[in-house]
Amino acid sequence: MEDDAPVIYGLEFQARALTAQTAETDAIRFLVGTQSLKFDNQIHIIDFDDENNIINKNVLLHQAGEIWHIGTSPADKAVLTTCYNKTSDNRVVSCAAVWRMPSDWEAGSHESPDDSANNPQTLELLCHLDDSTHGNTACVLWEPMGDGKHVISLADNHAILWDLQESSTQATVSSTASLEGKGQLKFTSGKWCPHHNCSQLATANDTAIRGWDLRTMSQIYCIENAHGQLVRDLDFNPNRQYYLASCGDDCKVKFWDIRNVQEPVKTLEEGWVVQWLLSLNQWS
Repeated sequence: MEDDAPVIYGLEFQARALTAQTAETDAIRFLVGTQSLKFDNQIHIIDFDDENNIINKNVLLHQAGEIWHIGTSPADKAVLTTCYNKTSDNRVVSCAAVWRMPSDWEAGSHESPDDSANNPQTLELLCHLDDSTHGNTACVLWEPMGDGKHVISLADNHAILWDLQESSTQATVSSTASLEGKGQLKFTSGKWCPHHNCSQLATANDTAIRGWDLRTMSQIYCIENAHGQLVRDLDFNPNRQYYLASCGDDCKVKFWDIRNVQEPVKTLEEGWVVQWLLSLNQWS
């Protein structure tokens, strides 16, 4: 790979939402969601052929609105969630929904990769993850080792645990947790911990990182001023159960031992850092 030319994939619209398709075991696949105010938005399904160093793609329509976050089911590669903006009563509302890809998108129904972009199919809506009492949804997190029946949505200052039916066509609220304090506190990002039987969650709000026990929906640790500016993203080490990484607008990546959160284990200053969790998925 060192001698191979870089592989570049261009989008017609801007995009800020990217995720790996975790349930896909036979291909290296990523999903990208676009943001357009004038046109129907899209989900780009990107397959990387590492043997030939090429990219294959398919495109699906996401007509609900511009996509700010995207997640995939750990159990069913055809199911995904998006957080998106829509206009309601002359104001912008952030919503979330569960979708299913068309059954034939991967079956070679398109004559060429370019044809899927010219005549894209549409995602099938399974259910909404909206609760007007909880506010605007920032992201949806799938239980990492689960059967695709549990997700957490972060909406304003609420963390909401949802139970999905096996067909994912209905979602019910199982339990909730709330940020408490002065001012208008809001969750900005989060990560479901793959360790401890998936019973823990880490969240970011402003410059703070908090840990939650999902069995009691109570806070178990807090890293105040984890970064000098907004915390952008979080990720757990998949191989070492107590280690968490974070990045922020202060251009730093920090590594934490959640058993002792007084100081980071290590700090990196690597310039502007945004969504790096995919590249650090196997950090040890």
